[in-house]
Amino acid sequence: MASENKKISTRQLVSMAMLGAISIVLVSAIHFPLIPAAAFLEYDPADIPILICAFAYGPGAGFLLTVVVSFIQGFTVSAQSGIIGVIMHIFATGFCVLVAGSIYKRNKTKKTAVIALICGAIVQTLAMIVMNMIFTPLFMGAPLEVVMSMMIPAIIPFNALKAGINCAITFFLYKSISHLIKGH
Repeated sequence: MASENKKISTRQLVSMAMLGAISIVLVSAIHFPLIPAAAFLEYDPADIPILICAFAYGPGAGFLLTVVVSFIQGFTVSAQSGIIGVIMHIFATGFCVLVAGSIYKRNKTKKTAVIALICGAIVQTLAMIVMNMIFTPLFMGAPLEVVMSMMIPAIIPFNALKAGINCAITFFLYKSISHLIKGH
C-alpha cells in the first residue's frame, strides 16, 4: 500500500511539474493586449494548466502551482513586471483556483464545473479590483485617481475577459485530458 501511495504522489508531482512548464511556455508564447486603452494589460493563457491542476488534484495543489509558476514567470518570461507582477499573479490566479477548485472538488460534474469556473472568474475579477487599487499605482508610478479612472473602461473588463476566456478553455479541455493527468 505504501508504494502505491508513493506512486500516486510521484505521478501527481510529475503532472503538476508538467502543467507548470506548460503554463510558463504559454505565457511566453501567447500574450497580447485585449483592451487597446490599457496595452500593459496583456492576455495570456497561463492560468489554464493551473486551473486544470486544481480540478485534477484539488484547490491546494492548484494554489501551490500558482505560487511556483508565478515566481518562475516573474523572474523569467515576465520579469519586466517584477515582484509586483508576481504578487498580482498569485492573487489573481490564486483566488480563481481556490474558488473554482473548492467548488468542483465537492461534486465533479459538468454543471458543477461550469458553476465553479464562473464563480472563480467572478472572484478573480473582484479581487483584481482591490489588487489594482493597491499595486497598480506603484507599478505605474501614478496616483490612485489615475488607476480608478481606468477601472471601468479597462481594468475590470480586462480581468473579466481574461478570467472568462481561461475558464471557458479550461472547461472544454479538462475532461478530455484529465485521464492523461490522473492516469485513469
